[in-house]
Amino acid sequence: MKAARILFALAALYGISVLLLGLFGEAQFNAAMPPAITHPEFYYGFHGVALVFQLVFVLIAIDPVRYRPLMLLAVLEKLAFFGPALWLYSSSRLTEGGPFYGAMIDGVWALLFLLAWWLARPKKEAAA
Repeated sequence: MKAARILFALAALYGISVLLLGLFGEAQFNAAMPPAITHPEFYYGFHGVALVFQLVFVLIAIDPVRYRPLMLLAVLEKLAFFGPALWLYSSSRLTEGGPFYGAMIDGVWALLFLLAWWLARPKKEAAA
């Protein structure tokens, strides 16, 4: 349980820091990844939704046993970026760089979240 608490707290800290930087980084993103974003609502909407999900990680970190079912949803949240990025990379529509590496980090978090889910499983009572 302690490992699950630490993993989800670290994930929340990492996610909040990266996503907050992203909220103020549209100009840098446009410069690094031309062409410039033509629909900023998608850019900011992504960052907003992802930031809210970091609060789910905080909730899980507070009480991993109680919120264990949410851990599987957290895995899906990470796979939602990892899976498409792998597919886009394999079809040469995504090159190595920031978004690709970010997706690979999400893949690692997905595995760690599965580990946390397994570690937080209920302990079986000893037979009398």
